Amino acid sequence: MARWQPETTQRLVIAAVDLFTEQGYDATTVAQIAERAGVTKSTFFRHFSDKRELLVAGQETLSRLLAEGIAEAPADASPLEAVAAGLERASSAMGPTNRELGPRLKAAVAASTELQERDALKSVGLAAAMTAALLARGVPDPTAHLAAELGVLAFKRGYAQWSEDDRDDTQGLAHHALAALQDLRTATASLG
Repeated sequence: MARWQPETTQRLVIAAVDLFTEQGYDATTVAQIAERAGVTKSTFFRHFSDKRELLVAGQETLSRLLAEGIAEAPADASPLEAVAAGLERASSAMGPTNRELGPRLKAAVAASTELQERDALKSVGLAAAMTAALLARGVPDPTAHLAAELGVLAFKRGYAQWSEDDRDDTQGLAHHALAALQDLRTATASLG
């Protein structure tokens, strides 16, 4: 087995999601994931502390991209316009592999309480990154928190739509995430 190959993290994630889908999260071992990815167990542990961490692979990058997009939004952008800029920036990092993994990852998370908990923590982390970026722009605390939560919900809804849509759809994740954000903006206006 090769010790260091390009895209090892990606191969480990794909192998894990495939195994979680085939046999369930609880029945999948780190050794099986490593074998399926073509690496050693020690290589697995150089990339992840345990199999739960596979679910949040890339979370730091995603959080950073969301925050950078918010920070770089025009100075006169509203909080939701800044969130939209963050969604566009983060969406640019999501490629075909992310799209293909979407439905399988969703199924794996739905079948495991432990993965549902980890997914919820991921959402909290993304919201915290966006909240911090909005606060740095001078957005008041409650508004920053609400805009960030709407941003997380829009990203998740947009990602689900994008990953489940027809593969001929060339509009990309950003289109779906921004459409979801607009739907949420409209829905919040109706709350009265």
